[in-house]
Amino acid sequence: MSNQVFSSIDEAKDFLYSKFGKDESFDVCIKDLHVRTLPVLCVYISGLVDGATLTVQLTPLFTHTYAQENQPDIEKKHEAQYFDDHFNFYGKSEPKDKDEFILGVLSGQVGFITENGYGYLMELRSYPGRQPDEPDNEKVIRGSRDGFAENIMLNTALIRRRIRSPQLRFELHKVSTLGQTDIAITYMKDIVNPKHLDWLNKRLKEIKHDGLTMADKSLEEWLFKQKFHPLPFVRYTERPDIVAAHLLEGHIAIVVDTSPSVMLMPISMFHLLQHAEEYRQAPLIGTTFRFLRYFAAFFSLTLLPIWYLLATHEQYLPEALDFIGSKEESEIPLFLQIIIAHLGLEYLRIAAIHTPTPLSTAMGLVAGIIIGQIAIDVGVFSPEVVLYTAVTAIFSFAIPTFELSTAVKYFQFFILLATVAAGPSGFFIAGWIIFSYLCALKPMTVPYMWPLVPFFPKAFARIFIRFPMADDALRPYIVGSKHRKRA
Repeated sequence: MSNQVFSSIDEAKDFLYSKFGKDESFDVCIKDLHVRTLPVLCVYISGLVDGATLTVQLTPLFTHTYAQENQPDIEKKHEAQYFDDHFNFYGKSEPKDKDEFILGVLSGQVGFITENGYGYLMELRSYPGRQPDEPDNEKVIRGSRDGFAENIMLNTALIRRRIRSPQLRFELHKVSTLGQTDIAITYMKDIVNPKHLDWLNKRLKEIKHDGLTMADKSLEEWLFKQKFHPLPFVRYTERPDIVAAHLLEGHIAIVVDTSPSVMLMPISMFHLLQHAEEYRQAPLIGTTFRFLRYFAAFFSLTLLPIWYLLATHEQYLPEALDFIGSKEESEIPLFLQIIIAHLGLEYLRIAAIHTPTPLSTAMGLVAGIIIGQIAIDVGVFSPEVVLYTAVTAIFSFAIPTFELSTAVKYFQFFILLATVAAGPSGFFIAGWIIFSYLCALKPMTVPYMWPLVPFFPKAFARIFIRFPMADDALRPYIVGSKHRKRA
């Protein structure tokens, strides 16, 4: 049954002009048209609709055959039926009220108001944006080359293409009061943990804000009340195959319109250290890659503090490692050299982000080779500081998740300061504080260090070893899936 949203076309015009202004926004189109003999008001945002399809739909209705002046008036009770019969477009929906009508138009749908106020919305959205290219930060040697774009419709289609199951759900929500951002909560109906869904929906209802300007990152901070925690509480990915794999494990994905990243939850820290390349290679090769990443994460955290500890406390240095330590005198204390070198690398990274691509290579050569070498020659840095700082940077680049890589730098800095202040005791105390902090985190009520703390031997083995796909693996315990067996 069609809904009478307005009392007449004139009232609809007055309402729309009060909302959009009259001739104040060039992209807001409010036009008087006819659907054969029925006068209608057409409303749409020109940049969000498929103009070619709209023209194809409307052109046959404007022929003179049906626009005869002698046609009898259409009775009010038959008006909705007349529109349904002659504008039988497949993507037609009926808004319940004025607010839903306005929101549909602002979302890219085409609105129609009949002479007596019946409202309709046509699905003719065509959002501007990129095509699904391979994401730069999650490349694989062999694998699919498609990645998410800034279009929620496109992103959900990429996921649906990989999971052809009626159990796959996309719950659409609109978040924030003014931005009205579209987000889709994605999960497998018979696999997902209902408690996690309830938690997520409860947190969404608590969001009272005017807009999610930074899309998925803003949403993460609202959902998890992140405050000043440096670690990410979700996994971001731009690859649809990674999302599909997590959904089948029982995780929940959130697709946010205007963002090319999808959030995966609940996760542990070890999820942030995995990469799709491990599953595109043989199990033995994938296991080797995984071990290398874990070692890289550990050494990016501890290498510089350990080197500083051994360089300044030679009594702990074995004879086989007597080459460790700065062999050249410098007016700048060793720990200050390390801090300056680290800050230099961060400025180099920031400059690379803001430098146009054709100039970034030249900028890197100037900063990394010329400035670095001159700094050693004039005595600002010892060669060992530059070496270990560069090696640590390489280790941090091997961490597949940028958010985790950045957080590790803060933890490394904390351990270094503790080592400078209290020597070996400071090193071990700082390490214990960080480990305790990680164990205390439970975003979405899930232990962040699972399966290490609490310790699950079989799950821990699967974290470190990439077992063959044919092995009968259970779904992760932390997702609380209804059905743990995957076969």
